[in-house]
Amino acid sequence: MSVQYDEFSIERRIAASPARVFRAFAEPEAKWEWFGGPSQVVERSLDFRVGGDEIYEGIMHGGSHRFVATYHDIVQPSRIIYSYELYVDDVKLSVSQTTITIEDADEGALLTFREYGAYLDGHEDPALRREGTEGLLDMLVQSVEQSAHEPGAAGESA
Repeated sequence: MSVQYDEFSIERRIAASPARVFRAFAEPEAKWEWFGGPSQVVERSLDFRVGGDEIYEGIMHGGSHRFVATYHDIVQPSRIIYSYELYVDDVKLSVSQTTITIEDADEGALLTFREYGAYLDGHEDPALRREGTEGLLDMLVQSVEQSAHEPGAAGESA
């Protein structure tokens, strides 16, 4: 029985308003566009409110992967704090707390993603978590910037 601790911070500049970036986390349809995961979805739900839960479960690489989060603090459009557990085949890999801040920046938004994790019993390499998170944030940037250039996006308020 062991616990390994790790923390990391990742920044992304996004050519879209903070409100549009915030919606990519808050609205289920927008979140599922970028929040990559298992190719075969078993369950996904998003109750985006303080005390609400998010669940994303699917089959990938022949195993069940499950993300279970609880939202603790939400300040629109600038802050989201949640904790989550990550499982593979019902084995708990980790428990993490994440803080996301979204600030006005030149011609868009600055997103800062900070995570503190407790990795359990050697089931996961923290460096891989950071790498996976960087990939997810890259997909977020691509999705948000693409939607910012769709018809009807002009004139959106921040």
